[in-house]
Amino acid sequence: MSNKESGYVYILTNPSFREDWVKIGKSSRPVNIRSKELDNTAVPLPFEIFATMKTIKYNEVEKLVHKTIDRLTDLRIRQNREFFNVAPQVALDIFYDIAKTVDDAEVILYEGNKPVVETKCGESNKREVKRPRFKFSMCGIKIGESVTFNPTGTIVKVATDDSIEYEGRIYKLSPFVGTYMPEEQRNTSGAYQGAKFFSYKGKVLDDIRKENEQ
Repeated sequence: MSNKESGYVYILTNPSFREDWVKIGKSSRPVNIRSKELDNTAVPLPFEIFATMKTIKYNEVEKLVHKTIDRLTDLRIRQNREFFNVAPQVALDIFYDIAKTVDDAEVILYEGNKPVVETKCGESNKREVKRPRFKFSMCGIKIGESVTFNPTGTIVKVATDDSIEYEGRIYKLSPFVGTYMPEEQRNTSGAYQGAKFFSYKGKVLDDIRKENEQ
């Protein structure tokens, strides 16, 4: 096989294992095929794909992942096997660290054996998890302070950590945007990320939040 073809290094978990056992191996073919092959009589339940890394250096990367885990401690369950006594998240962190140094590496996370999100590793090594819902405390804004609804310039009061008060009624941010967004600025989906439409002291809440998260 030519060196130029990509392959996969994978982290598999198995419901019949303890929580902190994973199988880390490699495959020149898409991993869902490989995980079915592994589903044999030796294992009571099918493997589940936790994450994969796609790269042309998959042979080297697999060795490096194994070696990195071996350095941490003697975590191989049997010396010659691809099974390790390590939490899947720890294995994933190692994936990310290695992916940063491999030009073409792409880490793909799975849920229910389906890819969730693809993050090109150079850009972001944060696991793409849904961001927690917006709260004013993320921006250092206290209850009772005022924020501005940008599309109309309306000033509203912060009622709780995640709601505002306007004309005696309490609203969460997104429904407020949906209700008061001027007709010509509406989007087709009718779904709005509330924090992008309000500002505090001239700065958009979502931007303040991002700065604070850095």
